[in-house]
Amino acid sequence: MKMKTILLIILLAISLYCFAEETAQDSIEVKPKITFLELGSTTCIPCKQMEKVLESVREKYGNQIEVIFYDLKEEKEMAKKYRIKMIPTQVFLDENGKEIHRHVGFYPEELIDKFLQEQGLKIVSNLKEE
Repeated sequence: MKMKTILLIILLAISLYCFAEETAQDSIEVKPKITFLELGSTTCIPCKQMEKVLESVREKYGNQIEVIFYDLKEEKEMAKKYRIKMIPTQVFLDENGKEIHRHVGFYPEELIDKFLQEQGLKIVSNLKEE
């Protein structure tokens, strides 16, 4: 009887430990390696063309990247903060918020992929909506 009780206590302890470990891992926030800022407008033609590129990049690289669009007509302070002269402008920040790359105009997805992969990002999903 004592042996069954001891085994039950050990199993319970192991179960609680495993559950606590999973919960702790689930609550860890994954910080993106790159933040991709698209600074433009919802009315600018090249900016509209970038919408599909942004969505594709977001899908392909998952939590390795954070993709953020700023409509500079609505968020004028961002134009000042990132010294935007023309739209669209793409600004890439490292995990510490330091600018590591900038491009002005429509940015083809293939060139963005090349840059991101040079930074160590890996494609995690090739799903494309057609």
